[in-house]
Amino acid sequence: MKKIGFIGLGVMGQPMALNLLNKYKALYVYTRTEKKAEKLLEKGATWCQTIPDLAKKCDVIITIVGLHTDVQDVYLGKNGLINSCHPNTILIDMTTSSPTLAKEIYDKALEKNIHVLDAPVSGGDIGAQNATLSIMVGGDQKVFNDCKEILDTMGKNVVYQGPSGSGQHTKMVNQIVIAGNMIGVVEAMVYAKQANLDINKVLKSITSGAAGSWQLQYNAPKIIEKDYTPGFFIKHFIKDIHLAQDEARNVALDLPGLDLVESLYASLMENGYGNLGTQALIKYYEDDEI
Repeated sequence: MKKIGFIGLGVMGQPMALNLLNKYKALYVYTRTEKKAEKLLEKGATWCQTIPDLAKKCDVIITIVGLHTDVQDVYLGKNGLINSCHPNTILIDMTTSSPTLAKEIYDKALEKNIHVLDAPVSGGDIGAQNATLSIMVGGDQKVFNDCKEILDTMGKNVVYQGPSGSGQHTKMVNQIVIAGNMIGVVEAMVYAKQANLDINKVLKSITSGAAGSWQLQYNAPKIIEKDYTPGFFIKHFIKDIHLAQDEARNVALDLPGLDLVESLYASLMENGYGNLGTQALIKYYEDDEI
């Protein structure tokens, strides 16, 4: 059986790693703060002090870290995975990152006979906990086939998208859709309030109709409850929007809707809301909320 390693135990990573541990009964883990690994260690995971330490022990290593720069460090740094893994190791980056960086990592890994998949996810903390994530995968088809069972342990909609970078490009598409959806949900709820409607009744009517969406089903109720716990941080969503904007500029594509949503979230960041969930976009419109 392949020995699996996991790097990054944040809001998404921890439940994903737990699902792997529950199935495979063994997991090697590393994160910058060991305290974040306590729950997994209590359940039998093995702590590794460094990335090279983990790399020496594992055949498959999964990463889901915070930022584009974190991906660079974890993969391309002096003590990163590309410089630490043995040949034929499979690396699966599930961070939302740059398609350009994904291709760079793939090419450098291939020089050392290391195989890389870019496999970002969608579904938030709920999807991570319930192993119902949508996972979009780029890389070599054979490597994807070899890892499909592992990916199925974390998600229910695992789709091979094409060559290296294709998973990240698909995630950019996903984030563009979410950006437009989120602003639509929030503006609709502000309108409903101003029209003196019962918001809960409104949601009952529209959630299962043509306006229905994941954001409406899961984030609109949080807005009503004034629950801004991050299933996905504003600061991380802005990072994703910037990645999509950069990739669009690379092909001379103008995305004015995405630019508008970015400006609203940037305003929230400037006001100290970066660690709230994306549903806190409502605060741009009404800081006394719904």
